[in-house]
Amino acid sequence: MLNEVYNRRIIELAGTIPRIGRLPNPDASATALSKLCGSTVTIDLKMDGDTVTDFAHEVKACALGQASSSIMARNIVGTKASELRALREIVRKMLKENGAPPQTGKWAEIGVIEPVRDYKARHASTMLTFDAVVDAIVQIEKKRGAEPAAS
Repeated sequence: MLNEVYNRRIIELAGTIPRIGRLPNPDASATALSKLCGSTVTIDLKMDGDTVTDFAHEVKACALGQASSSIMARNIVGTKASELRALREIVRKMLKENGAPPQTGKWAEIGVIEPVRDYKARHASTMLTFDAVVDAIVQIEKKRGAEPAAS
């Protein structure tokens, strides 16, 4: 059972996380914490308008949190805020409501974490990076005086 969750690709992603560290002058930073396991992800984000231009993160999480963070770091630059909000909702629904993962495009690899659905205790650590990114986007929008979109 757990072999499905901790499959070879999850382990590969967890072991090769890009964009580790912190940005010198981020537009916003956010930390997400899993109270259940103590995993944390802290992200730094820079945006030009509603598009991500730079990203870095510190990941202190289990393999699932690391894999999710790895997927995020590989694909986030060049992504619009609305797409990242939608992505968080897609992943949440995938885990909690039997929703489908993205089937095509740069986020399709998220499907590798779909087996986590059956392990409720692992949902929070898997969602950390998505929650932190949306938190940072909201902070940036507030700083700019924009009305944050519904999160």
